[in-house]
Amino acid sequence: GYQRLFDPEFRGEWDVLVVMKMDRIHRNSRNFMDMMDLLKKGHQQFVSTYDRIDTSTAIGRFTMDMIQRIAQLESEQTGERTYMGMREKAEEGAGILGFNAPFGYAFDGKGSLELVEDEADTVRDIYRMYIDDVMTMDIIAYNLNSRGTLTRKGNPWNKFNLRTVLHNPIYAGYLHWEEIVWKGDFPNIVEPEYFNRVQLEMASRIRNPKHRNPLLIEV
Repeated sequence: GYQRLFDPEFRGEWDVLVVMKMDRIHRNSRNFMDMMDLLKKGHQQFVSTYDRIDTSTAIGRFTMDMIQRIAQLESEQTGERTYMGMREKAEEGAGILGFNAPFGYAFDGKGSLELVEDEADTVRDIYRMYIDDVMTMDIIAYNLNSRGTLTRKGNPWNKFNLRTVLHNPIYAGYLHWEEIVWKGDFPNIVEPEYFNRVQLEMASRIRNPKHRNPLLIEV
């Protein structure tokens, strides 16, 4: 029903979307605003009989505009609160800040990380090939894929997911949030000094000096 309303093949067959109450069609304000954007782009009107809103009238458009502005304000305030909360936790050196366990690790059921040994060995190989064997990421990806070593999701390695592994201080036992880096309470896969060497080497391979800003760990 609802999905068919916005199907490109069906959208041209109606001009007005009529509902009993606004919260009957979307309880999430972001989804409701997205729907209103679609209606606006399609030059279609919205009518809520209970709320007495009709966007074909000036007062209806004004009311909807105010509702959208309030929803946007609430969304931005929620985002600001989330950001400040995460930053405060980072500055206090909190534990894991709500993310999936990266390749090489699994959650231990106690809010921390433990090693997945076969994946951890792959991470060590990636770092070794990059810094000791002086390989490019394309060659590293070829070596891993040719021997059947894939990512956790079973995808081939490439320079993009390899860059994520090489850039992530979690493998040196550290967590980070934006520019804040702190020691985590979990085992590291590579030594912090080794991680720093990789960051400096990666920075040296970047042609544009403006982008040479490696994230280094204080050891």
